[in-house]
Amino acid sequence: MKHVLTGLVLAAVAGAGIAWVLTAPQTVDAARLQGLEADAQHGEVIFTAAGCASCHHAPKAEDKSVLSGGQAFETAFGTFYSPNISPDPEHGIGDWSFEQFANAVLKGTSPDGQHYYPAFPYTAYSKMALQDVSDLWAYFQTLPPDATPSKPHDVGFPFNIRRSLGGWKLLFYSDDYVMAASEDAGGERGRYLVETLAHCGECHTPRNTLGGLDKSRWLAGAPNPSGQGSIPALTPDTLTWSAEDVAYYLESGFTPEYDSVGGHMAEVVENFSKLSAADRAAVAAYVKALPTPQ
Repeated sequence: MKHVLTGLVLAAVAGAGIAWVLTAPQTVDAARLQGLEADAQHGEVIFTAAGCASCHHAPKAEDKSVLSGGQAFETAFGTFYSPNISPDPEHGIGDWSFEQFANAVLKGTSPDGQHYYPAFPYTAYSKMALQDVSDLWAYFQTLPPDATPSKPHDVGFPFNIRRSLGGWKLLFYSDDYVMAASEDAGGERGRYLVETLAHCGECHTPRNTLGGLDKSRWLAGAPNPSGQGSIPALTPDTLTWSAEDVAYYLESGFTPEYDSVGGHMAEVVENFSKLSAADRAAVAAYVKALPTPQ
């Protein structure tokens, strides 16, 4: 009996050690970040397409280039508050290195080696091209600093255990695309905009009980995380707009039924209206190529 108990204890210790290693925060190979020549002007395009200001400007702010954070995002796991990501060295990200920025965006890992909550859509950004990450970082340096402290998340036990997010990442973090790229679906650009930069799936795809995206129902609509209302489906069984209708909506905010955009989608349209007509057309083609959910 003693030998059995000893074996069980050793197995438990070994299992805990393996779990500790498997759930460790990951980082980008630093060698891959060397030699990139940043273009801040192109970084502004990435910043706009990725919707950085939409979540990180202050609530009801007029100047959306000041990324002081503070917006609340209610979910079943608690309320998350967007942090200050302005270039302020104390309360923002002004003292980060490019490598630390890349680790946050691509791996969901903080400068102090902690997992970020996936309210930050790094699961989508994980597919971002390294050159785009470099350009985005350069653009961040041009923005105004703000000394507003970030508000702590209101997340209770057990979701406040950051290390457990390593297990969540093992289950749901991936840099694989959902749809195959094709000319009919907007090509590589359409897929990159929808699945990576604009992270459309984060809102328009339903989630399982652990908060992972149900990719078998990709962009098929989802309950609003706040518990109020729902996010509409973009799949052909529900969305009957033409590609031209979708592109015009992303440019103007007006639907074919003469209604206008509202809620957080208004921020998304504001971003897309600043992109090129070719980009909006690529996104529209991707949306119209979506399969009907089974």
